[in-house]
Amino acid sequence: MSSMVKNRAARMQSLARNPLAIRVALWSQLPLAAFAGLRIRRLEEAGCDVHLPAGWKTQNPFRSTYFAAQAMAAEMSTGAPALFFIEKSGKKISSLVTGLTAKFTKKATQDALFSFVDGAAMQETIARAVATGEAQLFTAKSIGTQKDGTVIAEFEITWSFKLKSKQ
Repeated sequence: MSSMVKNRAARMQSLARNPLAIRVALWSQLPLAAFAGLRIRRLEEAGCDVHLPAGWKTQNPFRSTYFAAQAMAAEMSTGAPALFFIEKSGKKISSLVTGLTAKFTKKATQDALFSFVDGAAMQETIARAVATGEAQLFTAKSIGTQKDGTVIAEFEITWSFKLKSKQ
């Protein structure tokens, strides 16, 4: 892996860990996530944790966290590592969410953390997309838990990764 590729991946990790930098990046790239207050708490080879605050910005009329806000946090917990692994590969790879399923297990009334922990398998899928030149699917699981450890939701987000053709 070239030092330029390592630097780009390291910069992405550094950005995710810097509260001011990630806010600026979110407002410029994902303003809805920024408005909701999503924050990346961990981004590493193993996976990613995304914090979803409870409160008026993410609340539904029933005084619990709106399902779409939960979906946004779950997607970010799988999308941030996808982008990190793509940067790390040094290749031009397209990524696209092709499916999403959700199971809501408990009413969400507190801050939540959405965690994706299968970074190795995602990275292998991206490497396979590079090696074969064919689109590869990966289903990433993100589990949402409240501060007290209660599981509130389980998401499965299917990603398609494909090496971009030379233009």
